[in-house]
Amino acid sequence: MLLFVMGIIMVFNVTAAEILDRFSDKSMHHAVVKQLLYASCGCIASGCIWYLGIDVLLRYSSYLFAGAILLLILVFVPGIGQELNGAHRWIAMAGISMQPSEFVKVFLPIYTLQALEGISTLRSFLILLGKISIPLTLILFEPDNGTVLILLATLCMLFAVIGVRWTYWVLPLVILSISGAIAALSMPHVTGRLKVYLDPTIDLLGKGHQPYQARIAAGSGGLWGKGLGESVQKLEYLPEARSDYIAAIFAEEFGFVGIVGLIALYLCIAVCGYMIARNAVDIRGAVIASTLTFLICFQAFLHLGVASGLLPSKGMNLPFFSQGGSSLIANMIALTLICRVCKKKESFLQ
Repeated sequence: MLLFVMGIIMVFNVTAAEILDRFSDKSMHHAVVKQLLYASCGCIASGCIWYLGIDVLLRYSSYLFAGAILLLILVFVPGIGQELNGAHRWIAMAGISMQPSEFVKVFLPIYTLQALEGISTLRSFLILLGKISIPLTLILFEPDNGTVLILLATLCMLFAVIGVRWTYWVLPLVILSISGAIAALSMPHVTGRLKVYLDPTIDLLGKGHQPYQARIAAGSGGLWGKGLGESVQKLEYLPEARSDYIAAIFAEEFGFVGIVGLIALYLCIAVCGYMIARNAVDIRGAVIASTLTFLICFQAFLHLGVASGLLPSKGMNLPFFSQGGSSLIANMIALTLICRVCKKKESFLQ
């Protein structure tokens, strides 16, 4: 809740500055109201997940998996899918947009966990990997290489926790990763980002603009920051400041101390999530809690790494903090499932 409230303040802070700087007639509260509406939808979805429970969700995980694949296909359908900056990642209907890959991050590990319970041979495990590769391939063609990376890392976490033989999944994963890397490197925008990562100054008016301006924002904050609302980089210097680079603006206004505090909040989520996993009453609860905790914190790590220039530029929301409706709802569902594992333990003890 603290992360979300801080995020709402920062989203209003950045969007208000953008609107004033552009002399736009759009309401300064538009982005905040939209984020609050998505949060309300997230509360409804989380309430349903809490009521149904983990066992019911696992039982119907195959239907969720099939539905996720259908939504990923729809992003390529003209009139339904929405193209933005050359990427097909969104579905737009009745003025509402949704990014299916955000929900795949949560439901693919759930489906994989349920499917693994009926697997006893290498052949059946490879068949499962073949099914898993379908949504991964669709996301890769959107293209959204960062989400594929997050899903692969999350699945590795799941396989390690549940105790799948490493001889079963390491080699197929290496082959899949190499194939994905070759496919990604054949895309001009990926190679361009890697070159800019090594030296942002080679394309300051293009792909290097955001990473370079983010470093200026993060570095100019100093120890204590310039103060809330005093950021200069949010005034058209740093595009996508509400979502992909919001941590850089936060660092500029609250400095090194503020960023340390922000990281500490995500460390709290990590510690609490893994304590819940450690004390779960069954292996399924432990796997769900540890995997989804890793998912949330890994996304935070990637966002902060990009904002600081430690990692190549990649559009990645900061969980519960950045503007992004689908990301917010998906992360709320993930957090609800983690808490549901804890609730299951309480019920068991009672």
